[in-house]
Amino acid sequence: MSESLGSAVPLSTTEPRPAAAQRVLPLRHPGRWIASAIVLVVVAQIVHGLATNPFFQWDRFQYWFLRPTILDGLLITLEVTFYSAVLGLLVGILLALARLSRSPVLRAVSWVYIWLFRSVPLIVVLLFLYNFSALYKTLSLGVPFGPAFFTFDESRLATDMVVAVVGLSLNEAAYAAEVVRGGILSVDQGQHEAASALGLPKGYQFTRIVFPQALRSITPNYVNQLIGLIKGTSLVFYVSLLDLFGSVQSMGSTYPGDIVPLLLVATAWYLILTSVVSVVQFYVERYYSRGALRSLPPTPLQKVRTGLRDLRARVRKEAAI
Repeated sequence: MSESLGSAVPLSTTEPRPAAAQRVLPLRHPGRWIASAIVLVVVAQIVHGLATNPFFQWDRFQYWFLRPTILDGLLITLEVTFYSAVLGLLVGILLALARLSRSPVLRAVSWVYIWLFRSVPLIVVLLFLYNFSALYKTLSLGVPFGPAFFTFDESRLATDMVVAVVGLSLNEAAYAAEVVRGGILSVDQGQHEAASALGLPKGYQFTRIVFPQALRSITPNYVNQLIGLIKGTSLVFYVSLLDLFGSVQSMGSTYPGDIVPLLLVATAWYLILTSVVSVVQFYVERYYSRGALRSLPPTPLQKVRTGLRDLRARVRKEAAI
């Protein structure tokens, strides 16, 4: 009887495969591949159009790219950008501290300055300073409504370089002040209270505790301002300063057939300058992220190495299966 029952219950003829033989298939993303293919096709079309269109005159682009006139204008652009960035940031820090001050006079003056220069276009500021000598022949320092101790000839001081740097610095300081103020406000209030509880001087609290932490927020925002400043230097052409864009404009009027390659030369140099600033921004942000992140973000070279290592590991895994 037991034998008949045992024979009546059939056993499964298929046994489960060993766990080592099972293969987990990755989730497919057809939409991602289709979108990537479309983007690659569009990029290839753009590159093909740039390379094959004779209207761009790449031979003339190569001729003008390193010409002394262009390089001289590039040097002036770098000088104006450097001086304006440094002065704008320094004045911006003072304005930010004034806005955070308990003095109503400092807060009011700082607010009016920021409101004024963020409202007036930069080209208007530059043109106003360029014609400033028509309003004031001389500048004096002394007692208001009283005698003057020092007198300056405005026409001798206001060279084209000075007008450009002062105009850009005044405009840049208004935006830098808000960037710095936002960075200071982003620091946790407990940091201020802890520094005060230790009895540290106010200046030491700001330079050693508050400002280094605020730089994590200030750096990316101010670098955006710096990139805008690099491009904004193209307006100094209107105050008779031949920067990079001014040199391109001057050469374009002399050689009207080369306007397009000259504009491409200016575009290429501005791309190079902003790319260098972006690289510096990455490493500055990485430096000031110490202590705030568990691990520092990888550098581009480290990302490439990690990607290649993961790709080799994936290929070996596929080959083993």
